[in-house]
Amino acid sequence: MRTIFFGTPDFAVPTLAAMVNAGFAPEQVVTRPARPAGRGHGLQQPPVAAWATAHDLPVLQPESVNRKAFRSQLREVAPDVAVVVAFGQIFKRRLLDLPRFGCVNLHASLLPQYRGAAPIQAALAAGDSATGVTTMMMTQGLDSGPILLQEELQIGATETAPELSQRLAERGAHIVTTTLRALAGGDLTALQQSEELASYAPQLTKADGIVDWRRTAGETYNRLRAFTPWPGQTTELQGKRVKVLWCLPLAGTTDQQPGTFLGMRQGLVAVACGENTILGLERVQLPSKKPVSAADFANGERLSAGLQFG
Repeated sequence: MRTIFFGTPDFAVPTLAAMVNAGFAPEQVVTRPARPAGRGHGLQQPPVAAWATAHDLPVLQPESVNRKAFRSQLREVAPDVAVVVAFGQIFKRRLLDLPRFGCVNLHASLLPQYRGAAPIQAALAAGDSATGVTTMMMTQGLDSGPILLQEELQIGATETAPELSQRLAERGAHIVTTTLRALAGGDLTALQQSEELASYAPQLTKADGIVDWRRTAGETYNRLRAFTPWPGQTTELQGKRVKVLWCLPLAGTTDQQPGTFLGMRQGLVAVACGENTILGLERVQLPSKKPVSAADFANGERLSAGLQFG
């Protein structure tokens, strides 16, 4: 199997490493170009490019994979299959058709659930108890191609997006190499996705990072887990922006308006939420300040019950 690998972020690195270890080392590794990063705006290579270079794999970094010149480079390789993991560009038909067996994509959900850019965050924000990884044949539709293999993973009760992403990346690496072996042996049957069961996980925005106290305490807790580290969860209190670093739903109910500070409970800053639920803020951060515990925050800001968040 002559393979080509397309990938960019940390999530894609375990699959690339697994392919090399399993005897499917790519003829070419294709990743995004280096971009300015950090305070000095120096060029920083994507994680996939850094890993491939360190392991002596050939790297291509086109601005667009759909240009004729790039397709000509790949055609010289005569690939049997392309593996695509969180690459970040849309493939047009001519590129999809270039490998003999087509393009295999790893997606971090149990398709057709959570098609789109943020499936890991969507599963956490929804409070799901399980998610998974899927390999699929790429088509021009959004994550709508035929399913090859799937594997389910349970979600930890306190697991955050980076933690779940790492576990899914590792299981995804395994399922990709299993898929490649099955393709090579002609022992794989693709299953068409159900459009009726499809759901979508769009790209996150800054607006997702604003706490809406009308949501229940459980919903806000799940959104914090999902949107860590970006866009996070922030609110306002007495004209100051407050970043919530960790929180927990608290037992009991309240008849206060959502966003009302109820005082300290179990060492946490208790805030009224939707449906009479209560959220306890455990760790927060003010602009240009270090993260602090809820108790230190309450003392430093001289909080009194009845103040309004949001």
